[in-house]
Amino acid sequence: MPPPLPGPFEHLAPLLTSYGYWAVGGVVLVEDFGIPAPGETILIAAGVYAGAGELNVVAVALIGFLAAVLGDNIGYLIGRLGGRAFVHRWGRYVFLTPERFERAERFFLRHGGKIVTVARFVEGLRQANGIIAGTTGMHWLRFLACNALGAALWVGLWVTLAYVAGSHIDTVYAAVEHYEKYVLAALGVLVAALITRHVVRRRRRRRS
Repeated sequence: MPPPLPGPFEHLAPLLTSYGYWAVGGVVLVEDFGIPAPGETILIAAGVYAGAGELNVVAVALIGFLAAVLGDNIGYLIGRLGGRAFVHRWGRYVFLTPERFERAERFFLRHGGKIVTVARFVEGLRQANGIIAGTTGMHWLRFLACNALGAALWVGLWVTLAYVAGSHIDTVYAAVEHYEKYVLAALGVLVAALITRHVVRRRRRRRS
């Protein structure tokens, strides 16, 4: 019998019990090209199930990774082929309003391709990541590499934590969410420092 899921994951029990791996792949996939869906929470719930022996942890991680990468690439195609006009027209139906999209796009442009890797961990940006990369004309191979790395880190983190923590995952999840903003701020400072160093070195080479 599947273990009871704690707190914010409880409502996913019927979906996981009925559809198993299909639920994991399907929900993560649709969330990653902009459709509001509990992609992160179902990944964590599946990790809890895997820890209880109801699912295979390697299969959960692999399916989650492939679904995340495929979903973001669908989003990339939507952004690349449809452009901003498409997003502005249809985005509101998936809660991606023009205002939210503009804010996310400015953030993306300001930080460049490096943000693709960490965008997976940011609610809102995770869902719009691929679409924004497509509308801004980011090279597909560069997007694919950064996105795959982000997906591997994201899936690996949550599936591993859920697998180990089991029914205590709600406490761990709350703690991670609390400190997430500080970690992201630190990453932003690190990226800014690396970019600044690169710019300074390039200017020095030009002068010499």
